[in-house]
Amino acid sequence: MNLRIGMRIPPKIGEEGIQKVAKWAASAGLDVLDVPDLTSEVKQALDQAGIGIGSVDAHHVGQLLSRDEMRRADAVEAIKKQMDGMAALGGRVLFMCLVPEDHTLPRAEGFAIWKETFPDIVKHAERAGIYMAIEGWPGPAPHYPTLGCTPEMWRAMFKAIPSKHFGMNYDPSHLVRLGIDHIRVLSEFGDRINHCHGKDTEILSDELYEYGNLPATFGAKYGFSEGSWRYTIPGQGEVEWIEVAIRLDRLGYRGAISIELEDHHYWGSLDAERQGIQNAAAHLKIYFK
Repeated sequence: MNLRIGMRIPPKIGEEGIQKVAKWAASAGLDVLDVPDLTSEVKQALDQAGIGIGSVDAHHVGQLLSRDEMRRADAVEAIKKQMDGMAALGGRVLFMCLVPEDHTLPRAEGFAIWKETFPDIVKHAERAGIYMAIEGWPGPAPHYPTLGCTPEMWRAMFKAIPSKHFGMNYDPSHLVRLGIDHIRVLSEFGDRINHCHGKDTEILSDELYEYGNLPATFGAKYGFSEGSWRYTIPGQGEVEWIEVAIRLDRLGYRGAISIELEDHHYWGSLDAERQGIQNAAAHLKIYFK
């Protein structure tokens, strides 16, 4: 298969400004960029560098899941306007992590709010030609309030909204840390994948003995970790990338796979981030190019 490989923009690389980011990404052999916002300036920078649009981050997501009906209504109008704006500039994938503004909101209650709020948003996405991709990060400890991070939730959400314009961002790193079979997820929910992240998770055996599957009491040993696992670049964790590639190919997935750099080995400086992106891209190209 031949998928487009891209990246979410890490902080030090992002500090260079979108024009330099796009030029560097092109020189590193990337095809697309996931951007926090799609404006005329961003689109021009990508076009000049010969880089495509991966995903665009959704705004006001927490507010969409507010208990306050008026706050939700304002957020709905804002996200509709964002869809129209990005569609006019050629954006097609709207990335969102459904973390409520109140992190103590129980997921069942959040689901009820979502079920009331999102059908109208999805109808607008259909009209605008936008495909939503919800991220499977479970959210911050200790409440882990994110909607759409387990098969239980995906099954309920996709039953409530059958439209493929509401789908998932397949990121196997979150599945590995949660103990969810990342290959089986492709078998059950593969037709709802609208975007993919290239990120991995290493299970740390000594730390698993120390903490079990609970967050470390006195702080994790590594960055991008809660104790017994750590996020890493593709190829340095547990993800079976050859199986992922085979399944995505069978599914006919033709979107992008974007590196999300969250690895303490490649963090803290511009050079470290660039090296992490390059190493990640080299590994992904083995299977996806």
